[in-house]
Amino acid sequence: MEKNYFVHESSYVDEGCEIGEGTKIWHFCHIQSGARIGKKCSFGQNVNVSNNVIVGDGCKVQNNVSLYEGVVLEDNVFCGPSCVFTNDLTPRAKYPKGRANYKKTLIKEGASIGANATVVCGHTIGRCALIGAGAVVTCDVPDYALMLGIPTRLVGYVCRCGERLNFQEDKAQCNACGRKYQMNTNLEVEEI
Repeated sequence: MEKNYFVHESSYVDEGCEIGEGTKIWHFCHIQSGARIGKKCSFGQNVNVSNNVIVGDGCKVQNNVSLYEGVVLEDNVFCGPSCVFTNDLTPRAKYPKGRANYKKTLIKEGASIGANATVVCGHTIGRCALIGAGAVVTCDVPDYALMLGIPTRLVGYVCRCGERLNFQEDKAQCNACGRKYQMNTNLEVEEI
């Protein structure tokens, strides 16, 4: 059967992986057994996708990123260069806990994680959220949130297109694309 995706000759794809049509895997990558990768994804140089990781359609994983077991990327997620994921809150070389004890990390549709950011395991990053470069995520992140700092803190909200939103009372309209948003009484943002 002819493959309908690209893998650079310097990369390794283990048996038992699913890779969607139009996906491109560039130099020195390793896709491990059980990984499920969607359509039209791009993996930059030196990316590792561990066993049983799930990557949705249209994701872009930049250079030097490791997606460890327990990480799930929904569709159209962006992982900036050298961003870091973990799967164990208390790792020990001498006392490994094994996959049954890995903490799950979910990155929801359209979210972006900046270069050199760290996502501590066991958290969810909401839809279309934007994590700033170098930030350290230690909590769940709401949809459309703009999170900066170490540890991250909520500093505002962003549009689906990435532009910062300016709320007047409970409404905002994106200056770049015109999409409209509202904030409910729980400070949750949704597109209207």
